[in-house]
Amino acid sequence: MTERGAIHHVELWVPDLAVASASIGWLLGELGYTVADTWATGESWGRRDAYVVLEAGPDVTSERHERRRPGLNHLAFHAGAIADVDNLVERAGRHGWYLLFEDRHPWAGGPRHYAAYLENADGFEVELVADLQIARG
Repeated sequence: MTERGAIHHVELWVPDLAVASASIGWLLGELGYTVADTWATGESWGRRDAYVVLEAGPDVTSERHERRRPGLNHLAFHAGAIADVDNLVERAGRHGWYLLFEDRHPWAGGPRHYAAYLENADGFEVELVADLQIARG
């Protein structure tokens, strides 16, 4: 039985499915999601009881997401230990991501919040949060 109030799914409308799949899809795969379904204008990535949809259908009206406008600012994921976050950051640039708040990385969220904030070419931001209770690798 799924816990009441848990996220069921998130649907991201993207301007270019291939670009989104190369960046967001890569990251989802690294975080344990697998492709659950594909269709001409989209794909869904599932993990346990939740899934993320990337959709580039005809109703998408803008070329780029703007995280600072009202609406979705970013998605945050538990990303494992500090070493896991660092490893993802090291490889993310090869998959269309760049590091935000580089001058404050990895403590941009505060002195007890080890995380990486990444943005892709389409303007989507993700936060990869380290579990500080996991032994440093």
